[in-house]
Amino acid sequence: MFLKLQQIIVKPGQQMLLQDISWQQLENILEEMGEKRAARISYSHGWLEIMVPLPEHEKDKEYIGELVRVLLDKLQIDFEPFGSTTLKNERMRQAGEPDTSFYIQNQAAIIGKNRIDLNIDPPPDLAIKIDIISRTRFENYEILGVPELWRHTQQGLEISLLKKGKYIKSESSPNFPDIQIVELVNKYVQQCLTIGRSQAIRNFRDWVKNNL
Repeated sequence: MFLKLQQIIVKPGQQMLLQDISWQQLENILEEMGEKRAARISYSHGWLEIMVPLPEHEKDKEYIGELVRVLLDKLQIDFEPFGSTTLKNERMRQAGEPDTSFYIQNQAAIIGKNRIDLNIDPPPDLAIKIDIISRTRFENYEILGVPELWRHTQQGLEISLLKKGKYIKSESSPNFPDIQIVELVNKYVQQCLTIGRSQAIRNFRDWVKNNL
């Protein structure tokens, strides 16, 4: 079976699950979709999920990503943002696309790279998923070896840390060990939604300046 992109119609807020997709078919679909697209994919052992996020999904992604950047800059921690780049490992038959991601401890290893190949590159130190309409399949990111996964839902932020190949829930982040990150992110994402992004980010910068 050769799957063409025009056969795939997914509306915003919806998902499509396809089975028996070979690695080459996955590569063909990704190439045809291109880099600049709204859809996110998740692939595991022949199962391909395609999801097109809602506008609020994209807004939350931008809010949280900006909060992380502000913190890393203030703490003078070198990092490389990689957005929703496709993380894939052919040997493990896994691929996934976080909504945004950051290389922090491993930032030096990927400077200058435009694409990530987990056959040779380390995974992002921090991946962030916005789960408004779907639930992130943890197994996918566990197998890919992402050490820290943030999942943001309508109930707020959840942190999962990779321990012995499995995710465990955590109230703190190793990347921000002395900061109550869950409380902080929830507070300022809510401000973004109520008073607007610009004022909320100014408030957050003020908090960072006065507390860090």
